[in-house]
Amino acid sequence: MAPSGDQYTVFCILVTVWVILAGAVFTAGFFVTAPYGRHFHSKRGPSVGDRVGWMIMEAPAVLVFGFLFLSGNNQHALPALVFLVLWEEHYVHRSFIYVFMRGNNKRRMALLVMVLGFAFNLINSYLNGREIFAISPNYPYEWLYDPRFIVGLAVFLIGCAINRWADYVLARLRNPGQSGYRIPHGGLYEWISCPNYLGEIIQWIGWALATWSLAGLAFALWTAANLIPRARHNHRWYQEHFPNYPTWRKRLVPGIW
Repeated sequence: MAPSGDQYTVFCILVTVWVILAGAVFTAGFFVTAPYGRHFHSKRGPSVGDRVGWMIMEAPAVLVFGFLFLSGNNQHALPALVFLVLWEEHYVHRSFIYVFMRGNNKRRMALLVMVLGFAFNLINSYLNGREIFAISPNYPYEWLYDPRFIVGLAVFLIGCAINRWADYVLARLRNPGQSGYRIPHGGLYEWISCPNYLGEIIQWIGWALATWSLAGLAFALWTAANLIPRARHNHRWYQEHFPNYPTWRKRLVPGIW
C-alpha cells in the first residue's frame, strides 16, 4: 500500500529534523571528541568493551534495514534488492567483521558513545529503509540504467574500496597481541591522515545519488558532519604524539585540508 500524502509530509519533517541535528553534531564535533578509539579516556564516564560496544551500536543498521526490506512494498524489485545488498554488505562487515580487525580486545568504549551510536543507526536505517522500500514509488527495473544510479553506484564502490583498504592498512600496523598506535604509510596515507573517513564520506555520497532519496542525502550529510571534525582531531593527535609525523599530510582532502 502506498503511503498517504500526510505520511510523506511527516516523513519529510522527520528527515529535515534529522539534517538539523547533523548540523548540530558537526558544530559540536569541533569542540568535543567522541571518547572511543585513540580518544578514549577512563575519566569520560562508564565504559564497555570496544568489540561488544561496537557490535551493539552497529547491529541495528543490519536488522532494521533488513526488516524494512522484507516488510516493504517492493522487495521483489531488482533495484531494491541491489540497495539491500549494498547496505547489508557494508553493515555486516562493519558490525561483525571490522570489530575483529581493530586489534586489542582489551580496549574500551564510552557507554555514551555506544548508546548514541545505537540510536543513530536505529533512526538512520529506519529513515533509509522506510523511504526506499515504502515511501518512494517502486524503483522500476529501468532504474538500473539511470545515470543517477550508475554514477552513484560507481562512487559508492570507489568510496567503499578506499575505506576498506585504509582499514586494512591500520589493522596491519599491529601484530597479534600488540597495542598502541603507529604512523600508517602508503597510498592515500602519504597525503592525508584519514583516508578511511574520506572513503566513507565518498561511499555515502554515492548512496545518496544511487537512491536519489532524501534519507540518503541526510545520511551523506550526517557522515560528513561526524567524520570531518573527527578527522581534525585525529590529525592533531598524530601531530601531538609523533614528532616525526609528516608535515605535508592534510587531514582529509589531499592538498587542501
